[in-house]
Amino acid sequence: MRGESIHKPTLVRQDLKQIASWVNDGERVLDLGCGDGALLHYLQETKRAVGLGVELNDTNFACAVSKGVQVVQQNLEGGLELFYDKQFDIAILSQTLQSMKNTEAILLEMARVAKRGIVSFPNFGHWSHWWSILKGRMPVTGQMPYEWYNTPNIHLCTLGDFESLASKLGLKIVQRVTYKDNTEISLLRGWRSSLALYYFET
Repeated sequence: MRGESIHKPTLVRQDLKQIASWVNDGERVLDLGCGDGALLHYLQETKRAVGLGVELNDTNFACAVSKGVQVVQQNLEGGLELFYDKQFDIAILSQTLQSMKNTEAILLEMARVAKRGIVSFPNFGHWSHWWSILKGRMPVTGQMPYEWYNTPNIHLCTLGDFESLASKLGLKIVQRVTYKDNTEISLLRGWRSSLALYYFET
């Protein structure tokens, strides 16, 4: 009817819904490289999370603030010295790991400031990437949409690569979920999935 206000639910990607399922009600959440704040906003709406984001990009920072998300503007490469040990229940690094220069350092910092962690990243082991390389070209896909000369992705890895690093750093992987687009992949994950999510304890 005219004049009625229709509430449109927040549209959230399937991988972000999976991340949210690993967050308990009312937990203290640190979202590293939070982008436009969509995940934290969703967690505040659905899990009553006490969230804080870290984001460097000016446009993303402003967008996150406009959503009512608390954000600090800082470069993750400088570490997380702002935060004390186990200040948060859970730290999240969603599709940012591959653009970090010091991969080990950010994972260790996550383990320091939070009791649990979640990391997601594009799976370089997906068959289409190898097929592209066999044809003599660097892969350009929905999960990695950049050309070789303008990509922010400097440390690409496979599922096995990440699991090996997690073991080296003493991170206990509790659960792994993989996707192709919005569909969960459970068979031949390393070959068929384009996005990997890992939930770990510190």
